[in-house]
Amino acid sequence: MKKEKKLWWTFILVVLLSFTVLLYYGYEIYQVSPPIPEQVVDEAGEVIFTAEDIKDGQNIWQSIGGQEVGSIWGHGAYVAPDWTADWLHREALHILDRYAQKEYAANYEEVNDEKQALLVTRLKNYIRKNTYNPITKKLTIDADRVDALKALSNYYKGLFTDDPTFEQLRKDYAIPVNSIKDEARMRKMNAFFFWATWATVTERPGAEVSYTHNWPNEKLVGNDVTMDLLAWSGVSIILLIFCVGALVLWQVKQGEDDDLIYPSEDPLLRQGITPSMRLVKKYFWIVSLLMIVQVGLGIVTAHYGVEGDGLYGIPIDQFLPYAVTRTWHTQLAIFWIATAWLATGLYIAPAVSGKDPKFQVFGVNFLFIALLIIVAGSMVGQWFGVMQKLNLVENFWFGHQGYEYVDLGRFWQLFLFVGLFVWLALMVRPLLPILKKGGEERNLIIMFLISCSAIALFYGAGLMWGRQTNLAIAEYWRWWVVHLWVEGFFEVFATVVMAFLFVRLGLLKPKSATASVLFSTIIFLAGGILGTFHHLYFSGTPTAVMALGATFSALEVVPLTIIGFEAYHNYKVSKATKWLEDYKWPIYFLISVAFWNFLGAGVFGFIINPPIALYYVQGLNTTPLHGHTALFGVYGMLGIGLMLFVLRSLYRNVKWNDKLLRIGFWSLNIGLLGMALLSLLPVGIWQAIESISKGMWYARSAELMQEPGMVFLKWMRTPGDVVFAIGIFACAWFVFDLTLKNKTPKEPKQ
Repeated sequence: MKKEKKLWWTFILVVLLSFTVLLYYGYEIYQVSPPIPEQVVDEAGEVIFTAEDIKDGQNIWQSIGGQEVGSIWGHGAYVAPDWTADWLHREALHILDRYAQKEYAANYEEVNDEKQALLVTRLKNYIRKNTYNPITKKLTIDADRVDALKALSNYYKGLFTDDPTFEQLRKDYAIPVNSIKDEARMRKMNAFFFWATWATVTERPGAEVSYTHNWPNEKLVGNDVTMDLLAWSGVSIILLIFCVGALVLWQVKQGEDDDLIYPSEDPLLRQGITPSMRLVKKYFWIVSLLMIVQVGLGIVTAHYGVEGDGLYGIPIDQFLPYAVTRTWHTQLAIFWIATAWLATGLYIAPAVSGKDPKFQVFGVNFLFIALLIIVAGSMVGQWFGVMQKLNLVENFWFGHQGYEYVDLGRFWQLFLFVGLFVWLALMVRPLLPILKKGGEERNLIIMFLISCSAIALFYGAGLMWGRQTNLAIAEYWRWWVVHLWVEGFFEVFATVVMAFLFVRLGLLKPKSATASVLFSTIIFLAGGILGTFHHLYFSGTPTAVMALGATFSALEVVPLTIIGFEAYHNYKVSKATKWLEDYKWPIYFLISVAFWNFLGAGVFGFIINPPIALYYVQGLNTTPLHGHTALFGVYGMLGIGLMLFVLRSLYRNVKWNDKLLRIGFWSLNIGLLGMALLSLLPVGIWQAIESISKGMWYARSAELMQEPGMVFLKWMRTPGDVVFAIGIFACAWFVFDLTLKNKTPKEPKQ
């Protein structure tokens, strides 16, 4: 008990200290985020843009898909360019050409190296100077930059509207004709692009680094690696090596688990099934349907990378553009994974007490209907938004917010937030009587309820930005949702649920399970909470954010280095006794979770974690490499594993179709590995080399991405995608075949 008490206090201390620091530097981001000038003026004082133009432009960019159409500051999709890197390079070349014409009557590239060096030095001295006046709140730009702005505005107007000279480039970028249908809207979106790019090159007051810490790398304007970036990269690597050594030493000292006499038969055979527990199978129908739709959309989205205006000659971009398919693909991944996990909670809570509280069945049914409305409503709203059928206010509330993973309109966010608290109530009510009684499982149940509360509460971070919030501030809160909610507290929830299932199966003692869960949660949150900052190195944040992000994101990788112990333990468990053969496939999915935790979250995650690495690869295909192998490999596989555990408990005496599960398991793992190693990794490496040598603008350019070799590598996703899709269909078929052909046993009479 003394050890357990220490773990509880350590857990509380880690959470309190971490969130104190996270919130403090969140406050700092509010203070030092790139300012939005009230007016952008020329040297004569003539107004070019206003703050309202820039803010409206941000909303217009969001309405066409935002981070689903290229990226800003490196965050977003990968087919179109990063608009800030693209604008910055084009602006630099335009101004250099003007300088060269004035001085030498030639274009910049036509003069010799010595003259080019003089022109570049002149450009750096001008373009990096901060000409924003915090008193008048005006930003003044000279005639050369005004001319560049006009030229670039015409360029992007042609690209996003219907200029026939941009037909091939639109195809390369998977941007439909007339994505922006109104000239006034296009002018405002250009104002936003200008401001976001201005922040990447303009030095902070009193510093020699831009608001985005010199990202993107662009030698023409002096955006290069800083000493802070190098130093904190070194710190993160040294800390990783030290902590890995310490954790391995701790693991070795633990030795083997205490011998445990396994039950002679499945303990769940004696467990009653309440009416509300039987209802969760329809949640798994939705999980299976969403998996099929999501993988189909993923194939279409990937195909846009090689045929940007349709699908094998069919011009689907006119009614189902890339921005929509990618939005739905990423959003449905969150929906089906979360649904699988939440349904598992709905099963476990009444299973502990053995009976449903009053209105539990009504609550489970109500939540199910709410889920269907949120999924369908948000998807329809996003289509209307991208197709430019909503005004800016309507789009914010019901359409497309333009932020990756939280694209759904604010109304749907609020609906989901309320739904999560309904779910929390359904978790708490069955468990309160058990908590009052005490017992060995009490601390494990407390941890379970803490994780459930965090899931409901922390989704609220997605409500912390408004329609026209500064992008740097919106990014801070967005990563609370993506990192803390999706990657953080769901991870804690999964750890507790798996420990609880193993206790119920008689494979773990409650006391050792509680200690293991607390220790794992402490280790994970110690790096995970402040590790949120590693997404914000270049998003208009102060240097301290880089220091904290680099340090603590390295700690996130540490527990993943010994994940093999967990995989081996789960494998041993599956062989421990005869009746456990019934749980072979659920346990095998847990083993695959351990594998992908190490490779996808660990290896591929650390590739892009240190500041020096992310400086060159943020927004390249190394990001979806990590995203696919971590999101599906860890959370998706775990969602399927949890679903299978529940189905095994619901259908105790039914012989499973092992052939379908075998096909599903191996196809998913082999397909995901093929997708990663045959396409995403080599494309990412090639882009990284070009980013280091030429700049981010080139690594994301159509010139590089339409190279024959690059197109071949993009086509090489096909084998992995096809095998993966077979696995998805096999798993979904298994669920429908099992649940529609067999009835669950009735609740035993009291």
